[in-house]
Amino acid sequence: MAVTDICLNVEDGVTTTSPPDPPRIANGNSVCHSSLPLPHSDSHDGKGSHERSKLCNFFKQKINCPMNIHSVSNTLRQHCDYNQIAMPEEPENCLPNEWWKTGVALLYALFNLIFTTIVITVVHERVPDKSVDPPLPDKFFDYVDRVPWAFTVTEVNGLILVGLWLIQWIFLKHKAIVGRRCFFLIGTLYMYRCVTMYITTLPVPGKHMVCAPKLYGDSTGKIWRILRLLSGGGLSLTGSHLMCGDFLYSGHTVMLTLSYLFIREYSPRWMWWYHWLCWVLSASGVLFILIGHEHYSVDVVIAYFVTTRIFWWYHTMANTPSLRQASNNYLSRTWWNRIFNFLEKNVQTTVPIMFEWPLALRSRRRQRYSQVEGGRDD
Repeated sequence: MAVTDICLNVEDGVTTTSPPDPPRIANGNSVCHSSLPLPHSDSHDGKGSHERSKLCNFFKQKINCPMNIHSVSNTLRQHCDYNQIAMPEEPENCLPNEWWKTGVALLYALFNLIFTTIVITVVHERVPDKSVDPPLPDKFFDYVDRVPWAFTVTEVNGLILVGLWLIQWIFLKHKAIVGRRCFFLIGTLYMYRCVTMYITTLPVPGKHMVCAPKLYGDSTGKIWRILRLLSGGGLSLTGSHLMCGDFLYSGHTVMLTLSYLFIREYSPRWMWWYHWLCWVLSASGVLFILIGHEHYSVDVVIAYFVTTRIFWWYHTMANTPSLRQASNNYLSRTWWNRIFNFLEKNVQTTVPIMFEWPLALRSRRRQRYSQVEGGRDD
């Protein structure tokens, strides 16, 4: 039963004052008068009529504006405009981890790295004998004599840069997205290297180089060489790289340059000292490749050019989602554009530079799981 009906039954025969002014609407909410006119009781009712009036007034004050609800609703529909506000999408929804795609990119990189060792083993059998075919003329070698320990500096610098990038990647919040970008670029660059090594075999750049004997038809021996090269990471420091022919282009330059590019791209701009340190390690490492006469100058130049351009092309498209479907986007004509769309399909914004503890995500998942379990027990 409505409160108004209750009041009418309680105040039967009681004369009331004029009805109150209509309520005012502020910010879409009805505003009620703080006080309502009390009914005037007749003298013959006495104390009982006064108590009934107080009771009715109490009900009216407790209920927010005892008016016709339907009339208030109609008034709101006539005079109020309801605007639908589009809430911005949460960043987490724009940057899904999709670790399974990172796993696919990792397999792609591992496949090309293994394929590179196979190509090196094949090309090694075709390298011209240095006693018959001397090294090709190189302008840098004409002016700079060879320093025996220079290539060791290159590999040490490369290990430091790769280690710094690995630590930085572990602490990144969006490590899944950044990881698959890194794996895809590594795989693509080494696949290009397989092509250039195989189609053009250059003689050794210096007579100081010691190449393992050729095996020709010994398939078992070639397999052991592949496994040895893989186990040592293709480094001369580990004694695993005794084959020749992998000159065009330089794999060491690729890793030195790519590590620096990723370190700079995914670290805060205020860490300029960190960027300069990594640049010095990268640049000096590349320079010492030439000082050690381990690669021709053209190997280093092509490696730098290919690495930087692919890195910049990929990140230009990744950081500008509007380019992906643009008809005048010539970058989309690359052969790896379909792979790019597969990896970056759900990444709709620039990846922010954010860091977190490696176990933070796992802790949050455990906390959510415990909360759900607790809710089920209630």
